[in-house]
Amino acid sequence: MAKFTGEQLLEDTLIQKLITGESQWVYRNDLHTEAELWDNLRQKLEINNQDVLKGIPLTTQEFRQIQNQLSFPNFYEAARWLAGENGVAKVQVQREDATLGTIRLRVINRQDVAGGISSYEVINQFKSDKRSLDDLNRRFDVTLLINGLPMIHIELKNRAHPYMDAFRQIKKYVREGKFTGIFSSVQMFVISNGTDTRYIASAQDTKLNEQFLTKWVSKDNNPVNDYLEFAEEVLAIPMAHKMVTQYTVIDSEKKALILLRPYQIHAIEAVKNASKQHKSGYVWHTTGSGKTLTSYKVARNLLQIPSLKKTIFIIDRVDLDQQTTSSFTSYAENDTIEINGTDNVKDLIQKLLSDERTVLVTTIQKLNHVMKRFAGKEGTKRYEQITQIKAAFVVDECHRAVSPGKKKEISEFFVQSLWYGFTGTPIFKENAKREQGNLPRTTQQLYGERLHEYTVKEAIHDKAVLGFQVEYKSTFSEEELDQAILRFAGENKLDVDALALEEKEAKLPKSVYLQEEHMLAVIDSILNKSRNKLGFRNGAGKTYNAILTTSSISQAQRYYELFQKVKNGETAITIDEETKRVLPDFPKVAITYSISENEEASITNQEKMKEAINHYNKEFGTDFTIETIRGYNREINNRLARKKEAYLARSEQIDLVIVVDRLLTGFDAPCLSTLFIDRPPMQPHELIQAFSRTNRLFDRNKKYGQIVTFQTPKTFEQKVKEALVLYSNGGENYVLAPSWEEAKTSFLDALNNLREAAQQPSAIQVDHLNIAELKKFVKAYQKFDRTYAALQVYTDFDSEQIGLEFPIQLREIEEYNGKYVNAIEELKGQMGSDDDELDVDISYELATVKTEEINYEYILMLIQAFVPSGDEEYELVGREDQKATQEVNRYIDDLAKNNEKLAKLIQSLWQDVTLDPEKYRDQNISNILENMIQDEQFRVVKDFSEKWQVNENDARYLAVNYNPKKEHQVGEKELVRTENYERYKASSTADTKLTRIKYRKQVRSDFNELMQKEILPLQKR
Repeated sequence: MAKFTGEQLLEDTLIQKLITGESQWVYRNDLHTEAELWDNLRQKLEINNQDVLKGIPLTTQEFRQIQNQLSFPNFYEAARWLAGENGVAKVQVQREDATLGTIRLRVINRQDVAGGISSYEVINQFKSDKRSLDDLNRRFDVTLLINGLPMIHIELKNRAHPYMDAFRQIKKYVREGKFTGIFSSVQMFVISNGTDTRYIASAQDTKLNEQFLTKWVSKDNNPVNDYLEFAEEVLAIPMAHKMVTQYTVIDSEKKALILLRPYQIHAIEAVKNASKQHKSGYVWHTTGSGKTLTSYKVARNLLQIPSLKKTIFIIDRVDLDQQTTSSFTSYAENDTIEINGTDNVKDLIQKLLSDERTVLVTTIQKLNHVMKRFAGKEGTKRYEQITQIKAAFVVDECHRAVSPGKKKEISEFFVQSLWYGFTGTPIFKENAKREQGNLPRTTQQLYGERLHEYTVKEAIHDKAVLGFQVEYKSTFSEEELDQAILRFAGENKLDVDALALEEKEAKLPKSVYLQEEHMLAVIDSILNKSRNKLGFRNGAGKTYNAILTTSSISQAQRYYELFQKVKNGETAITIDEETKRVLPDFPKVAITYSISENEEASITNQEKMKEAINHYNKEFGTDFTIETIRGYNREINNRLARKKEAYLARSEQIDLVIVVDRLLTGFDAPCLSTLFIDRPPMQPHELIQAFSRTNRLFDRNKKYGQIVTFQTPKTFEQKVKEALVLYSNGGENYVLAPSWEEAKTSFLDALNNLREAAQQPSAIQVDHLNIAELKKFVKAYQKFDRTYAALQVYTDFDSEQIGLEFPIQLREIEEYNGKYVNAIEELKGQMGSDDDELDVDISYELATVKTEEINYEYILMLIQAFVPSGDEEYELVGREDQKATQEVNRYIDDLAKNNEKLAKLIQSLWQDVTLDPEKYRDQNISNILENMIQDEQFRVVKDFSEKWQVNENDARYLAVNYNPKKEHQVGEKELVRTENYERYKASSTADTKLTRIKYRKQVRSDFNELMQKEILPLQKR
C-alpha cells in the first residue's frame, strides 16, 4: 500500500515556504491559545499607537473593551469593521483615567501593505477553547495573522484524502463555534491536500457553499493547484494582505463577504496598468462570471491612480430598474466610495467639479443633459474646468449602455477621459454592427485593445460558471411539419421530401407557433417534464426557478393567461400528481414587459398588465398598481433572484417569469436553472447573453444552465453552434453538456461497469470483500449514480424506460444503493492512518437517491430570517409573517416524524426566537443549535457515566467512534476497564441491584440504547 506525506510534514513544509526567502511572514511557535493571541494583539496595538497612547499603556479593563469590539457576531460584521474609516480599521477605548478621555487605536490599514504598522505572523496547532463531544485534542492547522488578528485560516489534509475533507472540517469548526472570539476576524479559508488547493470567503456554515470554492489561476489562466505554488502566488506578502483588504467586497444585501476570483484580480490590475499608461481598453469576461463586481472594483481601485480625479460608472437607464445600481449600492455601503444618486443634473455637475476624488454612478441620459448645459459656453472657466477633468469612464455591459455615436460625443466633450468597457459578448468583425459613417463597429474599435480575457471555456473549466445543457424540441412531428409547409405553400406545391430539415424549417410559417395547441404543449413540457430541471428532488423551498421568453408581448400575455387556465383546471393539460406532491402551489407565475405610452397597443398592454399585477398581489400579499410598475418589476427581479432572506421561504418564491426581452441581459439569479425559449433564434451575442441567465453557480445539485427551445430545432442548433464558436475561444464542445444520446451511452457504460463489479446486488457480501474489491464496487456505483442523475434531467427521460430501454430495475437500484452504503461504512472502518492510500471519495453524496429527510440547513435559514441583525429594528424586518411562520412549523413537524430528538431541540429554539427575537440579535442560529446539541450530548453521556460508574472521557470516546453497523466498537474495551461495580452498587438508587455479570451486560445494552435514541439522532444533519 502506498505511503503518503503526513499532514504534519505538509504543515511544516508550508510554514517554511511562507517564512523563507523575501517573505515578511514570521513564525510564532509561542502562540497556541486564545489568551496568548490576545496578549500578542495587545502588544501590537501598544507598539503601533504610541502617539495616541502617549506613554500610558492599556489597562486590563481598557483592553477588555477592545476584546469586546473585536469579538464579532459573524464574519460579515468583521469584514464591515475591517473596511474601516478611510481604509483604517480602528477600535475605540474609553480610558479608565477619565482625564485621558476617549481614544481611537489603529489596528489594520488596508492600504498599508508590507510597510508602516503592518506585521505578518504564522501560527499553527492552535487549541480552541470551544468544546464539542469529539474534540479529542483537535487543533487548527495553520493561521496567518496580520497585526495580531487571524485573517487567513488554512486547513490541510494529506494527499491520501480529497481536499473536500478539509472543507468539511472547516464547516464543522464553524458550526461548532470555534471561529469566535479573536478568530471571528478570519476573512479567508484555504483548503488543500497538497495536490489541489482552493480558497473561499469566510461565512457561517449554512452559507459556506462548496460551489464557491475557487482555484487560483495565473494571468494567462493557467491553474495553480499545488499548495506550495499557491502559497507563493497568493499567500506571500503583499498579495495575502491585498486578498483580505483590497480584493474583497462586502455585499450588504446578502450580508456576505465576497473574495474576488483570480481572473477578476488580474483584470483589475490590467486596467490599472493601462490607466497609468493613459490607455483605454476593454475586458472580456464571460457572462455570469461577475462582471458587475469586477467593474465595481475597477471603478473603486482606479482612484488609487494619482492622475485620475474621477471615476464615472455609466449604466443604462433600464438598469435603474434592474440590478446594477442595486448591486453597486450594496457593495459600496461599507466602502470608502460614494454612489452618486444625482437626482438632478445640477447635482451631477457640482460633483463633477468638486475636488473630491470619488466614483460617480450615472446614466447616459444625465451626461447628455450635462453636455447640453455647457453648449455654447466654450471659453468660460467652468467649461474649461469640466471638459479638462481627468476621468475614467467604466461601462458595464458596454454595448448596451453606450452607443458608438454617444461615446464619441462624450469623449469629445471630456477630452482627458479614459474608457474601460466590460462585456461578456464582444462584437467582433464576424458579427460587427451595421456600418454608420465612420463610427466603430467592433468592441476593439470602440474601446481599444483587449486588456484581459476570460471566456466561457475557461470559466467552466475553473468552475466559475456552469456549462450549458441545450435541448432542441419540437411540439410536432416531421410529418406534421411537412403538412404545415404544404398548407402554407398553397398551389405552389413543393417536393418536401427533397428539402433538408433546415430548409423545411425556413419555410414554416411563424403562425404555427402562435397556435394554442403548440403553446399548451410547451406548458405541458414546463409543468410535467421539467421537474428534475427545476430541482424538485431538492424539496420545497430548495427548488430552482425559470424564465420563459417569447417573441412578442401579445404571445407572452397569451402564455400567462394559459398558465392561469391550466392552474384552474380549464384546459386539457393537467398538472401531474408527482409535481403537486412536492409543490402543491406550483406553478407560481408572473409576467413582466416594458410598457410605452406611445405604442398603439399600449392600452391593451396596460390592461393586461393590471390583471397580472392583481394576480401577483393576491399571490404574495403585495399592493402594486400600474402606476408603481417599476416597484413591481424590481420586486420580481428580487423574488426571482432569491438573494434576500425574505425570499428563502417557499411561500415567498416564484417559479416562472414570462418575458420578451427583459431579464435576458445583465440579470443575476443563481437559483434560476432553466430558460425556456419559444421564439426564433436571436443574434449570437443575444443568445449567449440569454443562455447565461441560467449558468450561475448555486448548489451542488445544479450541474448545468439548462436551455429548452421549442421552435425550429435544427436551425436553432446551428445558430447556437455559431454563437459558441464565436464566444468560447475554441471550446464550443467543452461548453455544452452531452446530448441525450451521449448521456444514454454514458449511463449504459456505467451500468455495464457496475455489473462487472457485481452482476447482482446479492453478489455483494460486504463483510467478505477485501479493500480492493470494496473500492472497485464503490467507484463503479458512484459512476453509475452520477450518470443516472445526469440522465434524469433530460426531458426525453421517462422513469418507465428503466427496466425496458435500460436493463436494470428500480428495485435493483435500491438494493445496489443499500450495498453501497454498507460498503462505504466498511471502507471507513478499514482505512487506517493518514498514510493509507485512499483513492475513493468516501464522502461522496449520492445524487439520485430520493430522500424524504427534511433539509436541516433550510430550516435553520428560515429561523435565521427571524433574527434581527445590525441596527435594524425588529419591526422593520417583517418577521411576523404568517406564511413564513407556518412554513417553519410545518418543517419542524415533518422533521419530528423522522427525528423527534432533533426536532424537539429545534422546536425549543424556534419558540424562544419567536418569543424574544431581541435576545438573539446578531447571533447565528446554527451555532446556537450546535451548542444545544453538544450540551445535550455531554449531558446524556455524563448521566450514563454516573449511572453506571464508568469513566466519562472513555464513554465520550466510545460515543464519537460508535458505528451502529459494527458489533464491536472502537473504545469498547477501554470503557469496560473503567467499570466500577462496587461504586455502582453504592450509588445506585434502584431497589434491586444487578449482579456483576448482569451489570456488565446492561452497561453495553444501555450504551447502545443511548446511542440509538439520544446521540445518533442529533448527528443526522
